[in-house]
Amino acid sequence: MTTEDIMRRLEILRVEHRDLDSAIMALSDSGTSDQLQLARLKKRKLLLRDEIAMLEDHLVPDIIA
Repeated sequence: MTTEDIMRRLEILRVEHRDLDSAIMALSDSGTSDQLQLARLKKRKLLLRDEIAMLEDHLVPDIIA
């Protein structure tokens, strides 16, 4: 995977993460929140965060201090 591929994937993941954040807030703000759906959205958001962190680590070179 090239640096450009990683950057493109990161942008896609960040947009999806942001969209999930909005969906979670909208669902929790509505009076009839579906707890199962809310839990699924939060789990997906955490998985995205982990993938974003992993890809960002690939972009930063290992430097021994």
